[in-house]
Amino acid sequence: MFTGIIETMGVVEAIQTNGTNVTYTIHADIAPLLKVDQSLAHDGVCLTVEQINGHQYQVTAIEETIRKTNLLDWVVGQKINLERCMQLNGRLDGHIVQGHVDCTGICVDRVILAGSWEYRFEFDPAFAALLIEKGSVAVNGTSLTCFNVNERGFTVAIIPYTYEHTGIHQVQIGQKVNLEFDVLGKYVQRAIALKKA
Repeated sequence: MFTGIIETMGVVEAIQTNGTNVTYTIHADIAPLLKVDQSLAHDGVCLTVEQINGHQYQVTAIEETIRKTNLLDWVVGQKINLERCMQLNGRLDGHIVQGHVDCTGICVDRVILAGSWEYRFEFDPAFAALLIEKGSVAVNGTSLTCFNVNERGFTVAIIPYTYEHTGIHQVQIGQKVNLEFDVLGKYVQRAIALKKA
């Protein structure tokens, strides 16, 4: 379980394909604090730490994860958002994020304002019921508030701190991002569907 408040960024140092699996070697300042078998969110994707070597560690994504995320778009040298799992004795500063990406979205607009940025994302309309005006959404693992919501997309406003301390500054028009919608909406949607059945 995560909060969508990015702790730090890591850098992809190596990518190795083994059958349908892909192993990533990540360099990060928090690597010495990790332990094998620990869950860590990478651009919003929950992956298990398999090996640690100094400031490097390795994680592997299987076919199901690769199919639903933007991991195949990662390249060596790319910076990614990292968040360790939530501690129960801490504050929930973002929202409840599972690290289970629902789908990918595409950045369709990026506007530079006087002191902030606005990004517009489009996604599969099959997920439209999971997003509400002024609701929460995780974009590459970052907890953000959405507005101008419709059945195909939403907009988020980015403050300078978020722009500088997460990977959102790398996102360009046409780029694919990982999206995770609010888990509470998923439970409500499921309950309504079962009631109608």
